[in-house]
Amino acid sequence: MRIEKCYFCSSPCYPGHGIMFVRNDSKTFRFCRSKCHRNFNKKRNPRKVAWTKAYRKTRGKELAVDSTFEFEKRRNRPIKYDRNLMGKTIMAMQRVQNIKERREERFHANRMKDAKAEKVSQARVEIEKHAELLAPAVAKREEVMQNVLDSARERIATRRVAKEKVLARGAGEQQMEE
Repeated sequence: MRIEKCYFCSSPCYPGHGIMFVRNDSKTFRFCRSKCHRNFNKKRNPRKVAWTKAYRKTRGKELAVDSTFEFEKRRNRPIKYDRNLMGKTIMAMQRVQNIKERREERFHANRMKDAKAEKVSQARVEIEKHAELLAPAVAKREEVMQNVLDSARERIATRRVAKEKVLARGAGEQQMEE
């Protein structure tokens, strides 16, 4: 059992899933879903279709060159089963996967480092461009804040008056008892 890669989008193509197209020259193409097969039949270039791995790699959004890709290469030489060798292989696969994930995280962090500053500068430009739209909103906000403060003051004053009435009643009852 082997997990193939989709020819078009490079996603995993599990056994029993997807479509396999065999050309007249006996070259086989595996597709994970009909979407990939349709795009292949339309002669679309995977490097120009935004949702494919090839597009992401050519645009520099994913790692294109890394030594961990060497481990993913397909090997057709059968080897005799050895329990110790299989255990070591699985451990090595997990280690390679960890290394690959860390490198991808670092690559993404480096890519996004300048993006935040760029986003802030674009937001400033947008605010300066449309300042006349923000002026009424700011004035309205100040008015709303003033209303909130006034209502809070009124609530505090009514509580104080109610408290004084309760205290006055309590004082009056004490005088009556004496």
